[in-house]
Amino acid sequence: MIKKILQKKWVKWFFFLLVGFVFLGSCFYASIYFGFWGKLPNKEQLSSLKQSEATQVLDKNGRMIGKYYIYDRQPITYEDLPKHLIDALIATEDIRFYDHDGVDNTSLLRVFFKTILLRDKSSGGGSTITLQLAKNLFGRKKYPVFSTVINKLKESFIAKRIEDIYSKKEILTLYFNTVPFSDNTYGIESAAQKFFNKTTQQLTLSQAATLIGTLKANHSFNPRLFPERSQLRRDVVLQQMVKYNYISTSRSNQTMSQPIRLDYQHFNHDLGLAPYFREEVKKELVNILEKYKKEDSTTYDIYKDGLIVYTTIDHKIQSMAEEALKEHMVVLQKEYEKSFGNDAPWKNNSDLVKNTIKNLTTYTLYKEQGLTESQIEDSLSIKKDMELFEWKGNITKKASSLDSIRHYLKFLNAGMIAIEPTTGAVQAYLGGIDYRYFKYDHVSQSERQVGSTFKPFVYTAAIENGMKPCTYFSTKEITYTNLGNWTPKNSSKEEDSHLNFTLEKALSTSVNTIAVKVLNEVGIPKVVEQVRKLGIKTKLSEEPAMALGTDGIKLNELAGAYASYVNNGKAVKPYYISKIEDKKGNLIASFEPQIAEKPAYSEYTKQVLLEMMKSTVKNGTAARLRTSYNLQNEIAGKTGTTQDNKDGWFVGITPNLVTVTWVGNDNYNIGFKTTTLGQGANTALPIFAKLYQKMNLDSTFDSITKSKFEETPKNILNDLDCKPEKRDNFLKRIFGKKRKNKKFGKAT
Repeated sequence: MIKKILQKKWVKWFFFLLVGFVFLGSCFYASIYFGFWGKLPNKEQLSSLKQSEATQVLDKNGRMIGKYYIYDRQPITYEDLPKHLIDALIATEDIRFYDHDGVDNTSLLRVFFKTILLRDKSSGGGSTITLQLAKNLFGRKKYPVFSTVINKLKESFIAKRIEDIYSKKEILTLYFNTVPFSDNTYGIESAAQKFFNKTTQQLTLSQAATLIGTLKANHSFNPRLFPERSQLRRDVVLQQMVKYNYISTSRSNQTMSQPIRLDYQHFNHDLGLAPYFREEVKKELVNILEKYKKEDSTTYDIYKDGLIVYTTIDHKIQSMAEEALKEHMVVLQKEYEKSFGNDAPWKNNSDLVKNTIKNLTTYTLYKEQGLTESQIEDSLSIKKDMELFEWKGNITKKASSLDSIRHYLKFLNAGMIAIEPTTGAVQAYLGGIDYRYFKYDHVSQSERQVGSTFKPFVYTAAIENGMKPCTYFSTKEITYTNLGNWTPKNSSKEEDSHLNFTLEKALSTSVNTIAVKVLNEVGIPKVVEQVRKLGIKTKLSEEPAMALGTDGIKLNELAGAYASYVNNGKAVKPYYISKIEDKKGNLIASFEPQIAEKPAYSEYTKQVLLEMMKSTVKNGTAARLRTSYNLQNEIAGKTGTTQDNKDGWFVGITPNLVTVTWVGNDNYNIGFKTTTLGQGANTALPIFAKLYQKMNLDSTFDSITKSKFEETPKNILNDLDCKPEKRDNFLKRIFGKKRKNKKFGKAT
């Protein structure tokens, strides 16, 4: 009977087809094994797995403030993995993990019969943790045919080789270090820090189950985007743990009753803490690493080599500074816009808008294409959905490029740097109001006119060259005939032809006419020489108006110069990086403070200037620190306001922290409407004040907030002990020479 059946033609054909199918299948299988579809990693390659690792940027206390990466990955060891995290993974992804050799044949049979034949989607998949690891390590490629089958078979070969080389603990460690989580995050440590601001060791059962739950579908179960869906998935993980006796039902129920609470950390470059600082550190890091080589003589890659960068910044001070800036700028921006009303230049000044358009890359491209001005304007007037920055919360609306220009022209920007005066270590760094929309860094890039914050350098040169602190100068305006009849004016009501101020009174109340007179008497060359000793390298105009701060100086340079007044006369160069280590903790480079070798002036000059700037806070232009903000800290300082109220400045000096703040419009054609609104005491000083209010409430900063200036010697107090102002006597007022103009000393 069987012989007759075998002799039938269709049986022979079936037999030949079956043999042929098996033969072709074997060839196909062999072609994958022997690398026809791409070479498989051998045991040697698998034994030395290398993955791109994110460079970590840490604050002075070792707290992470950011990363540089292509893939956000941060490796850890098996000992860092809490048991409930491992249990959650195995219960959810691979319950027979400890029993199979990389491929779970039992699961594959279940998939074939239940999922494929019976269409039961609830039966689960056949992928193991080791198979997933193979996919995580080597990815998948697209092939002209049978892509899924080829990739699955390749992964099975790799998985079995991994199992031959590594222990189960090592496989789990590799898996947790490479598995992708939500928001382009690779590895459990990066995910724990991003979503919960914790290390992996600190993850609770709920947090661990939440992250394991996202592995099924990173986007769909992203706890940031879909909290309710993520919580349901977390509960499935907990139920799986109960099913396989990893946790009790009561513990599961208790955990499921808790909502997911994220403490999300933005480690992408545009968001998170100190984005301007991180960008500046990155620039320095790239330059530094050009001088160093790895053991294999290749250069370091900040995006792949898992470096650890220790910076000088203080996470808490930076956070407080950012809060202070935002609190103040929200109010100031509102007042700023209100002051212009319907006459705002960004609304009515067509020339301003047109000139701004010409700075656009898009405009240049259109010009190169031969478009006319009207055609370019038409193209830039096309509306589309656009997200626009607003302090009260970003808005999305239909807007054109022209609308966007007008919108952003209205915004005030700000910058701030706070440094340790004895070393130059930067404690806080704010380059602007929002890095996403305002990339220009006002700490290290911008050179804005510094206004009256330059005056202390003039007075320093005067005292250093023998001028007595109680020297009196008239507040009277003078026209300098050899300077095109230039007449420096005071912004305050100090104009009185017979009123005379001491240097202390003149500086603390920021009298322009006297600053120019002091410069004239000391001489421009000596002032320039003094400024250079203070570490300021910016080119100076070397003109009389220099006394009023008409030159542009960077915030970081200004901070380094002012540090000298509480650093024995020595200027410092602000620095950001203290040391760099490789991923194993080996030191690559370390950095020491850059402090001037010699004092820029005498101890006497330092003490005199410090007393003058204390007066600025006590009863001068910065008095609102005491009256409005009720700060009782020991503070010296200087306000600054530039011509036409374009820039507002404040430099705050305390014994252990020097802070420089600036506020203005990025477009230099737009100033404040009034001096009352635009003066540094109103624009820049409040950021400093609010920062110190916050720091005063935190005992962590007692070394800064409760620090005291060194006691001023009696001889200096005696030299400053004179009436701050005096009027000309009766005879001088009646018969004194009425000089309406004067020549300014030559800058030789």
